[in-house]
Amino acid sequence: MPGLNQVDVKRIERILNIVLDESRPPVGRCRLLSSGFAPYHTLQLAENIAGFKGCIGCGNCIDACPLLVREPRRRERTPQRTSFALEALVSEDCDRCDNCVLVCPQVDTTIKHYIVNTRMVEGMARLLKKVESDEELFLIFDF
Repeated sequence: MPGLNQVDVKRIERILNIVLDESRPPVGRCRLLSSGFAPYHTLQLAENIAGFKGCIGCGNCIDACPLLVREPRRRERTPQRTSFALEALVSEDCDRCDNCVLVCPQVDTTIKHYIVNTRMVEGMARLLKKVESDEELFLIFDF
């Protein structure tokens, strides 16, 4: 739930690209690169959580992951709906689609815009190749 003073992507672009190039879900690390909860959030909590960058367990990243849609049995390993669970369930099999980052309410919009504006086209081309090769496997092995 970032506020108006979000991270300047130019300051973190080098490390952000390293994070996004890895074959693991990037949502947790992108969240940590973000600005955290805005001081004017609307959650009814007694403690001050302004700047908090932790996962709130909303499950958006779990729901948006195409690997978990294709392989729903992976989700049987844990009922948790956190970015940590996503990393454990997907590990290095990540499609690198960045959906998890785009749906996370804790990731700054500036980071999301960077992904959409600079990485989405190459990511879609990579995913199309993967889907085509997966379809060929299904035809060969007749699942």
